[in-house]
Amino acid sequence: MAASSLLNSTFFYSSSPPPLRNRKPISFPSSSSKSLFPPRSSPNPLILSIHQNSLITPNCNSSSNNNNYLFAKQNRFFFFSSAALDSLLLLCASLALSISLFAVDVDSASAFVVSTPRKLQTDELATVRLFQENTPSVVYITNLAVKQDAFTLDVLEVPQGSGSGFVWDKQGHVVTNYHVIRGASDLRVTLADQTTYDAKVVGFDQDKDVAVLRVDAPKDKLRPIPIGISADLLVGQKVFAIGNPFGLDHTLTTGVISGLRREISSAATGRPIQDVIQTDAAINPGNSGGPLLDSSGSLIGINTAIYSPSGASSGVGFSIPVDTVGGIVDQLVRFGKVTRPILGIKFAPDQSVEQLGVSGVLVLDAPASGPAGKAGLQPTKRDAYGRLILGDIITSVNGKKVTNGSDLYRILDQCKVGDKVTVEVLRGDHKEKIPVTLEPKADES
Repeated sequence: MAASSLLNSTFFYSSSPPPLRNRKPISFPSSSSKSLFPPRSSPNPLILSIHQNSLITPNCNSSSNNNNYLFAKQNRFFFFSSAALDSLLLLCASLALSISLFAVDVDSASAFVVSTPRKLQTDELATVRLFQENTPSVVYITNLAVKQDAFTLDVLEVPQGSGSGFVWDKQGHVVTNYHVIRGASDLRVTLADQTTYDAKVVGFDQDKDVAVLRVDAPKDKLRPIPIGISADLLVGQKVFAIGNPFGLDHTLTTGVISGLRREISSAATGRPIQDVIQTDAAINPGNSGGPLLDSSGSLIGINTAIYSPSGASSGVGFSIPVDTVGGIVDQLVRFGKVTRPILGIKFAPDQSVEQLGVSGVLVLDAPASGPAGKAGLQPTKRDAYGRLILGDIITSVNGKKVTNGSDLYRILDQCKVGDKVTVEVLRGDHKEKIPVTLEPKADES
C-alpha cells in the first residue's frame, strides 16, 4: 500500500519541497496525535500528508532535522522514514531501467557494447584497399564438357576444369589462359557478385597461351582491370595474385618478382613464351588466367604456370607479361585470330641436332606450298637405297644466330607477316643464304 500511495503521488525532496497550492493545515484530536506521532521528547518530525488525493500540510516544525514522511489517503495514514523512501525510489528506478533494457531488441542492445577499432599498418591498409578495388574485375571460369553416360547413354554436361580470368573492357571481353578453356563445349563466367553468364570464345593464341571470351553482362557489372606495363619491372618488386585456387573464389596471395626474362613453353604447342615474369607469390591450380598486379593495382601479367614436382605451389610461379598480352588481345578482339609469321617448316628436336655435333635447326619437312618450300629450303629425306639424307640446318636469320628452336621462334616473334628475311643454312659441307618471305599460319584461328 505504501508503494501504491507513493507511485500515485508527486515525488518530494526533503531538502526543499516544491511550492504547493491550496495547502490547508489540519488539526488532529489529542488522542490521534498520541497514537500517530512520536513523543514530544523526540525531535519534531516534518509531516506531509495526502488526503483524498489533495496535498495538505499538518503542523510542522521547520527547524527539525529528522526528515520523516506521513502519507494519508482515504483516511489511512502511512509513516515512512526518509531512508526507506530513498531506497524505494532507487529500487523503482533500477527496475524501470532493467525493463527498458530487456524490452529493446538485440541490435539496439549491442550498441551498448564498445569495441576497440582494429588498427592496421600502412602496408596492410594498402593491401586491403588493392584487394577490394580489384576483386570486382576478377572472374571465375568453369570449363564444361559433354560426356555420355556409359549405362543410360544420356548426354551430360559436366565440369572438367576451372580457372580464373579478368574483365578487359566494358564490352564484356574477358581474358584468361588458353589451357583453361581448352576442350570445352561450353563456358560459364561467374562475376564477383556471383552472377553467372554463358561465355563465347572470341579467339585464342595457343602459342602464347592466351584466350579472349565475351559475356553479355550489363555494363554496370563489368569493371575493367587497370592495365600497367611490364617493361620496367624490377626483381624484388612486390606483386599480388588474385584468383580462384582449388575453386576457392577471390583468393589473394602476395610475393615479389623473383626473376625476369624467363622462358617457358606453351602447354598447347610447346612454342616458347619469352620474357616471362617469375614470382614467389603462391599460384595453385585454379589461379591460371588470373591477374598479377603491382603495388598500384595495375595489371603486369597473367598467371599461367608453376614449377612444381607435386603440382602444388612451390614458390616458383610464372606470368605472361602484360606487354605481350596486350598485343595479342587487341588482335583477337579485332580479327578473332593472331596473324603470326611462320617459315612453314617442321624441325627436329634439339637433342637430335646435338647428337650430330652441329648447332642450329635441322629442317625435317618444308612443304612446297609454304614459305620455306617456295624459297627452296631442303627437307630431310631418304635416297633410293633408304639412306637418310639430312636437310638444311638453319644457323641464322637476318644475321641473328640460331642454335635451337627457341632462338628461331624468338626471332620470328619480332617479325611481321610479309617481311622478307635472310635465312642462312648449312647444306652439306657449305653454307647458303636464302631469302624467305614470311606468311601467316594457314589454320590460325
